Amino acid sequence: MSLEAISIKPQNSEPKNILVMLHGWGANAEDLAPLSSMLNLPDYQLLFPNAPFPHPEVPGGLAWYALDTGKYEGIDESRQMLKDWLLSLEENTGIPLSRTILSGFSQGGAMSLDVGINFPLAGICSLSGYLQFQPQKLASILPPILIIHGKNDMVVPLEMAKKARDKLTAIDAKIEYYELAMGHEIPANILPIFEKFIKANN
Repeated sequence: MSLEAISIKPQNSEPKNILVMLHGWGANAEDLAPLSSMLNLPDYQLLFPNAPFPHPEVPGGLAWYALDTGKYEGIDESRQMLKDWLLSLEENTGIPLSRTILSGFSQGGAMSLDVGINFPLAGICSLSGYLQFQPQKLASILPPILIIHGKNDMVVPLEMAKKARDKLTAIDAKIEYYELAMGHEIPANILPIFEKFIKANN
């Protein structure tokens, strides 16, 4: 079983880079796909994969793992599927991981941090995300990481973003960190920060 994804390619050229965006808990690929028209990334193929598990309460909603039980049920399967899918991208697109940015919102941001630090990616972005694992120092050089979080986030508290920043900094990750006056959302004013990070690291 592989992840299914919405794929949006540049209109006037062959893509040279990839941006992957992972949706949050209870959403699906269609939730973030509209961002493709709001980002000025003409050389990028944008990929929006669906999480593998149905959400227990939201019709059409999906989840990377269960949050309602507090046991992260399904996380191991999702990790492996996301790893396998990322490894398949180079073969399927001809674009290496070194020209691929992995990003995500909320639970998708947590998955991006979790899986992304094990790959030679161009960068990782966590938008309103958190750490779902205890990062260990790796022998390889970590990709640069962007963390953007809302000061008024009532779903994933700001303290969780600070904890992620501090724990990743402790294993020598290069972090760009922003706290903005917003809630649990992706408002238009964060897109220039997101876009600048992407372009700077590809």
